[in-house]
Amino acid sequence: MLHPPMFGRFEDAYVAVLEHVDRNVEHVNAPRGNAARECLNVSFVLTDPRDRIVYTPARRTNIVFCYAEALWYLWGRDDLEMISYYAPRLAKMSADGRTLTGIAYGPKLFKVARAGRSQWDRVLRLLAEEPASKRAVVSFFEPEELIDPANPDVSCTLGLQFLLRDGHLDAIAYMRGNDAVVGLLCDVFSFTLLQEFTAVQLGVDLGRYGHHVGSMHINDVDAKKAAAIAAAAHGGRELFPVTAMPPTRWADLKIVEHHEGALRRNEERLDPGDLSRLGLAPYWQQVVLLMEVYRQISHYPGTPVMPSTLEALDPGYRWLIAHRWPTAIPQNFTRPYGAEP
Repeated sequence: MLHPPMFGRFEDAYVAVLEHVDRNVEHVNAPRGNAARECLNVSFVLTDPRDRIVYTPARRTNIVFCYAEALWYLWGRDDLEMISYYAPRLAKMSADGRTLTGIAYGPKLFKVARAGRSQWDRVLRLLAEEPASKRAVVSFFEPEELIDPANPDVSCTLGLQFLLRDGHLDAIAYMRGNDAVVGLLCDVFSFTLLQEFTAVQLGVDLGRYGHHVGSMHINDVDAKKAAAIAAAAHGGRELFPVTAMPPTRWADLKIVEHHEGALRRNEERLDPGDLSRLGLAPYWQQVVLLMEVYRQISHYPGTPVMPSTLEALDPGYRWLIAHRWPTAIPQNFTRPYGAEP
């Protein structure tokens, strides 16, 4: 069989990858001192790219970072100031202490280049004019990234291909390497969200998502965590509705960006009653509300999140917050099963 396995939801694909690498180790190595077990040529296809969230309790998915990274790309940013607020570990990857270059895919996607168009602009124009094209590709990896052998910030993704077939937009990611525990989860979230945003701009239906990786690996430091995630996944999962992205303009994303910055700098506080006045669809209101939750967690450690804020979250997001930060949930607030501190 030459076609990769197909999954309806990403969580099942994620667990299958962890189990595959654990049970079918092809190589054991330690590039740049990072000991890992590795499988080559790992691929899968998602038939519903909207079902992109992993709810397995043992994984404790950081839904705030997932959205922050995806938006960091969509906003065309490369600044460490924003992304390190959500993931401080990324600071060590910056050569100048201010920006990221390799894994900052946003500028590569949206920076205006020749002929006054970005890579993404050219993809949209190509698909609008020639729907059957196979050339709708955006490239991330740049040859200059390998000049310095010690460079820690090298693109893991080679590129994305968009294929408009039968009125549905498929997307395919090609990756040189993928950390199966951490990177895989975040990359699929970001790339499928970008795929859905692109489909919305084209006015077409969402198709399938393919993920092809040269080196899929589990770092030794994450081996026990990977095993625990896989084991817990077979005990059942919470089922939450999958929400489709509404018609979204760049102006909508600018509103989200404005509030993200104000919340990150603790210059703004959003009460649930403020959401309807943002000028955003409920889908994006919830994303901003997640950032308000993280503002409370980040700027007021040890203080529980306001119950009214948690109550305004969609149930799935509330479940994720409770499992990621159980001690931030008020004692008298109903906790999801397994989220006790």
